[in-house]
Amino acid sequence: MASSSSSLPLNQTKGFLSFFTISPEVASYFVAGGCAGAASRTIVSPLERLKIIQQVQPRSSDVQPYKGVWRSLVRMWKEEGPRGYMRGNGINCLRIVPYRRFTTYEQLKKFFTKHGSKELDTPKRLASGALAGITSVCTTYPLDIVRARLSIATASIPLIKSQSTTANSTLNLKPSVQNAFHTSSHPYTAQELTMWGMTMKIVREEGGIRGLYRGLVATAFGVAPYVGINFAAYEVLRGIITPPGKNSITRKLTCGALAGSISQTLTYPFDVLRRKMQVAGMKSSALGHKYTGALDALIGIMRTEGIQGLYRGLWPNLLKVAPSIATSFFTYELVRYLC
Repeated sequence: MASSSSSLPLNQTKGFLSFFTISPEVASYFVAGGCAGAASRTIVSPLERLKIIQQVQPRSSDVQPYKGVWRSLVRMWKEEGPRGYMRGNGINCLRIVPYRRFTTYEQLKKFFTKHGSKELDTPKRLASGALAGITSVCTTYPLDIVRARLSIATASIPLIKSQSTTANSTLNLKPSVQNAFHTSSHPYTAQELTMWGMTMKIVREEGGIRGLYRGLVATAFGVAPYVGINFAAYEVLRGIITPPGKNSITRKLTCGALAGSISQTLTYPFDVLRRKMQVAGMKSSALGHKYTGALDALIGIMRTEGIQGLYRGLWPNLLKVAPSIATSFFTYELVRYLC
């Protein structure tokens, strides 16, 4: 009797500990997802930065905007060199460590199908993808907002006419970018152009830790349909484009590219609203109107720019989404196979 009663707590303890144990299968999802994300982001880093700049630059005849993909990339190279293409990419790759979208997605699929006992239909795919995306973005959002600030901090977006450039308002950078955009009457320091320095600047000037979560709600609303459509489209297309016996590299790349292009195009306005909110706390008026919320931003953009205002930066985004998603999914499956 004593032996039986004492074994129960031990079994419960084992069960509790096993819940937090990462199985080799889950570990392979984690590693594959991290490698896939880092590879895809590095490949398209120049286009990603250009997209962010175009999303937030002021719509004014008084400034010379980043216009045209090739011309803007050449301009970026001339002003900042190869470092300009990779600015913000380090923290973007760092986000992959906690950004376990693939891991969460696979676990949610098992939950909704009761470990394979039920069919994985389209609603379950959408729910798994959407919940995985929301979980991931909530855990990594501070890194995303810092990445966005670093991406535009040294971009040569001229100040609007109401803010004349003074002798003490130039960045401590190479002469070709001395007229670059800055957030206050003081220039960025070398420390503020680092991940930690930019983080502390946001916390110090924008209401503490809260400032690192500016625009989170709008982002979550956009991520849910994006990730849900992305995963659902990929798995549906994979059944059509890569049936058994026909899973060549070309087919896998095509499948991932199509899934990414569809999901990005359908949910792109959410991304524009997210960037508007992420820069709303910056002190300079160089970025134009300061929106108080996502709804205010949506109404303001529609009133001043029309529907096309919600698709600013779409072209470089479409150019990057195909190789990005294709590389991501292909690397994911390759690493999973090797693991």
